[in-house]
Amino acid sequence: MILQALNRYYERAEDLPREGWVRRGVDYVVVLDGQGQCINIEPVGERKKGKTIPRETLVPAIGKQAMKHTNSGKDANLLWDNASFVFGTGNKGAIKIASFIDTLHDWLGGIDDPGVNAVERFCRGLQSMPDKLPALLERFQIKEEFDIRDPVLAFRLVSDIENVHARRVVRSEYESKLVSAHSQAQLLGNCLVTGEIGVPLAPNESVIKGVWGAQPAGANIVSFNARAFESYGKRERNGENAPVSLRASFAYTTSLNHLLASRQRIQVGDTSTLFWAEEPHELESAVPDLFGEPPKDDPNRGINALKALYSAVQSGKFTVGDASTRFHVLGLAPNAARIAIRFWETATAMELAKRIQSHFEDIRIAHADYEPEHLSLFRLLTGVALLNKADNIPPNLGGEVLRAILEDLPYPTPLLNLAVQRCRAEQKPTYARAAVIKASLNRLIRRGNKTEREYLPMLDPANTNPAYRLGRLFAVLEKIQEEASPGLNATIRDRYYGAASSTPVSVFTTLLRLKNHHLGKLNRGRAVQMEKLIGEIMDGLADFPRQLALPDQGRFALGYYHQRQTFFAKSETINTTEGEPK
Repeated sequence: MILQALNRYYERAEDLPREGWVRRGVDYVVVLDGQGQCINIEPVGERKKGKTIPRETLVPAIGKQAMKHTNSGKDANLLWDNASFVFGTGNKGAIKIASFIDTLHDWLGGIDDPGVNAVERFCRGLQSMPDKLPALLERFQIKEEFDIRDPVLAFRLVSDIENVHARRVVRSEYESKLVSAHSQAQLLGNCLVTGEIGVPLAPNESVIKGVWGAQPAGANIVSFNARAFESYGKRERNGENAPVSLRASFAYTTSLNHLLASRQRIQVGDTSTLFWAEEPHELESAVPDLFGEPPKDDPNRGINALKALYSAVQSGKFTVGDASTRFHVLGLAPNAARIAIRFWETATAMELAKRIQSHFEDIRIAHADYEPEHLSLFRLLTGVALLNKADNIPPNLGGEVLRAILEDLPYPTPLLNLAVQRCRAEQKPTYARAAVIKASLNRLIRRGNKTEREYLPMLDPANTNPAYRLGRLFAVLEKIQEEASPGLNATIRDRYYGAASSTPVSVFTTLLRLKNHHLGKLNRGRAVQMEKLIGEIMDGLADFPRQLALPDQGRFALGYYHQRQTFFAKSETINTTEGEPK
């Protein structure tokens, strides 16, 4: 299913390279005259923040070396490659430049093209006199850069605009040889992806790059490295064990590499998550905007995407694409030299939109004016992590949270646990933690205890849950202390929050006794007002519980957070309109 969906995406996408071509970053173009003399080594990369960003260029892909070289030094690319292959530098340099020349002759030796001839003369000249290379690099003031890295090079004739590999005669000969190579493939079989019978099989999968945490040189989804993984006598190599046609293998790996480098991808914890539809659709770009952090130059991108999502759900229509279009979400995670499938979800666009809307409704909660109007997944996860750092997010948590959103499931239990633990450890329920607690509790209530009242985005005085009311009570007692002694460096929260939220009976009697002293410092009207509020909160509380279980500690934190918001937030700044994003 996954490979078939990626193959269909390749077939409908218009901007993906055709078979035999790949987009790779090129750093320099070697400009030659007709005799193979180097006229210039022209940088084409863009400098950003002190780093050179290669220019994406369509280049020939004669094999998996287009994405990742082996250690043999004998797998050069055609008319482009790393400087070590083009110039013959570094480890196995002589073998590499010989491979580059042999590859040129094997694929394009049958044509008399000025560009190909110039490249061959240039490379043979370096092969016979490698001592000339340092002077050549010094001439163009790039020797230092070539000493510290191995940039990617392509070629161009001085009289041309396009690179040599893009010349019409060269392109035609290359594609003709490619068709011939496929027809002469030694191994034919039935493709598991397309169902085609008797087609050339891919000997191995092209590497996939861009999965966070996987090997930088690339990794594979389909691979075998031991006899134990063979089946029915099929060889582990040459494509027999998992037969996929050359065409389908190129299609799905090209789609994956494209999606991993596009805006249709977000990083959630250790999970690289990709989104695409069966046809061009509004959600393809909207979903990453909803879950990812907005760019600094467009801070309202997420808010605008959320408003569009709510509008689409309410109207039943999208601006681009149909409501019934199949939408795919794929979660990939690193697993040594392979890539693990963390999750795979397929649903109609409208089903997915409703599930995402449900998530944002669940996490919607009152907050201060200066805080973001909606929380991205990154902010939610870092909010429950130690020191609010992304490095401290548990490895599998991000993927499991996203799976819960997309499949409309309860949020993973560790998410609620972490939110409560961080509240206790830091004695402070924050915006992100309160949103996580509210969302987790509400989903548990919907699927379990139907008698419990769901929690609202703002304070709910009618909620009689004892833990929730104790959290409210603690917030009122703290507020009384703050007003009685302005400028305090520490309040009862700093000393008693952990005990109050886990073993209320041990501290609340003491706190209620202390509040009488603090009330005496307030003016009469304010003291009566706070006494009345305490009475309303404690109405129905028979006794202080000896202990609170972890979900109840979450209810305590939520009650405390809600009550504090009512003290400090202006009523008009808290938008609680049902059915609209804040």
